[in-house]
Amino acid sequence: MVDAPGDPSDLLHRPAALARSFDRISEDYDARPGYPRRVFDLLVERCGLGAGSRVLEVGAGVGQATLPMLDLGASVTVVDLGAALMRRLAERTRGRDLEIIVAEFERASLPASTFDVVASATAFHWVDPTVGIARCAHALRPSGWLALWWTLWGNPDRPDPFHDALEPILRAKAPQLLTPEAQPRAYRRDLAARAACIDANGAFGPVEQDIIDWDGVHDPVALRRIFATFGSWIVLPDALRAELLGDVERLARDQFDGTVRRPYQTVIYLAQRRP
Repeated sequence: MVDAPGDPSDLLHRPAALARSFDRISEDYDARPGYPRRVFDLLVERCGLGAGSRVLEVGAGVGQATLPMLDLGASVTVVDLGAALMRRLAERTRGRDLEIIVAEFERASLPASTFDVVASATAFHWVDPTVGIARCAHALRPSGWLALWWTLWGNPDRPDPFHDALEPILRAKAPQLLTPEAQPRAYRRDLAARAACIDANGAFGPVEQDIIDWDGVHDPVALRRIFATFGSWIVLPDALRAELLGDVERLARDQFDGTVRRPYQTVIYLAQRRP
């Protein structure tokens, strides 16, 4: 691990209304792949996650990170503004040690100095960084850990033949999906900027960063379902969205012989609450 650099001026603007769009696809959100095992190994090794740990998770979707943390023995409280997503999560975790709070994290009623870990998986970019980091510090017990991680659906440092094949289609039909702000390098700068916000808060020790490179292997239908969960695709006009998703599926089937391997990257930031 190394200290994570970043400049708050690199924060990307994300319309607040876009965060609510994921509720429209609550029945399909489980198409997104889970997270590399290394993420949860770090939570155990660095943050002490395990049996009896109390975790506050910010933005859970349908449980891609929640379920592994429950499997490790943690008690999890989830704060998420998506009512439909939370109903789906409740179905998937029936009988587990889980509490669900449907609310914006910035306004949720949370106890002070209670949680061993505050975690957020590919979700904290929807939270106001200044208010959100302060709320995390408030909720954590002294010496507890903040763990924020994101998967980038493309690694700018590795070849991505499927992206290269899809790009001309998007350029012709939906060029807004190819703006510089929508590319993995911009997202990576944004994540580093969010790590800088942790440093600026003053409640945490040094921010540690770990970068995990991995591959996703998908058949045409699975890849179509993944693209259907991307926020910028959800808000496309219905006809255009359906056409582009069909293009994704056909491209995977016809040019990649039904198996697409894509380079992904998960970036995790850890910081310990000062005593």
